[in-house]
Amino acid sequence: MRLFNAFEISGSALSAQRVRMDTIATNLANAESTRTPEGGPYQRKMVTFREVLDEGVAVAGIVTDPTPGPRLYEPAHPDADAQGYVQLPNVQVATEMVDMISATRAYEANVSALTAAKRMALKALEIGQ
Repeated sequence: MRLFNAFEISGSALSAQRVRMDTIATNLANAESTRTPEGGPYQRKMVTFREVLDEGVAVAGIVTDPTPGPRLYEPAHPDADAQGYVQLPNVQVATEMVDMISATRAYEANVSALTAAKRMALKALEIGQ
């Protein structure tokens, strides 16, 4: 194992969790968007990860959750269909907040691991003095 392997692994995890937090923030910002440029309501996005041997983790992609959102009867809404129903986004704010807390905790844990690796590397450099 290389000396700086811990830095690479923690760094990749920090980057991955940042992408996850950005995606969750986008979901929350669009939790009430009933119309997108593509048409229809906003669809929740999720980050998928893949393991990179001896280098940590990488973002494999951002996928769209195909689960349909709830329908709300509101005939006066500009996005209502012929029956008066509006298709809402499939974003559950409580779920997104739980995911955000999880991503934040994972980010903090990786910052701690990176700090510990830095301290160990500095101590290793002091051994020869």
